[in-house]
Amino acid sequence: MEQRSDQQRAPEVDRRPPHNGPNLTPRAIAKAEVFVEGDHVVYPTHGVGKVERIAIEEIAGHRLELIHITFEENRMTLRVPVAKARTAGLRKLATRKLFDEALAVLKGKARIKRTMWSRRAQEYEAKINSGDPLAIAEVVRDLHRNAGQPDQSFSERQIYEAAMDRLAAELAALDQTDKPTAIIKLIDFLKTT
Repeated sequence: MEQRSDQQRAPEVDRRPPHNGPNLTPRAIAKAEVFVEGDHVVYPTHGVGKVERIAIEEIAGHRLELIHITFEENRMTLRVPVAKARTAGLRKLATRKLFDEALAVLKGKARIKRTMWSRRAQEYEAKINSGDPLAIAEVVRDLHRNAGQPDQSFSERQIYEAAMDRLAAELAALDQTDKPTAIIKLIDFLKTT
């Protein structure tokens, strides 16, 4: 039997099935935005925060201009380099027009795929963490239950509440109210569908 050297070996074929994960477009890179102290901003994985300050700090021998964002609810401060803010998905609050489009999505008919719950849950989580109000509104719409409909499972309820929380936080910042008021407004809006 003849042995082949590494250079003569036949190319290996990838026999794994194609990836059928969440079919989301890559995180949209926001246009270059200028952030100032006091701005409400949205960080995709943490939701709505407030720019406390923008300062130059020295970290590991490098001077970086950092945006300090506080998230009151979590008592967390996030420092994002100004140069990386765009690629991290940091953005200003949605415009009223964009948020009205998100509310229109809530009015639509729920689209529930007939796939396994674990796969749908991953897709919903990805939509929530995208920070896109339209995608988050889709999750709220798809998981919302009106009176007379079957109850949600524990994990459905958790994802629904996370999506509702993110959407309400942005609405509250836009309307300059608090989150509970925004949640009531969204729930009342969903009841009219």
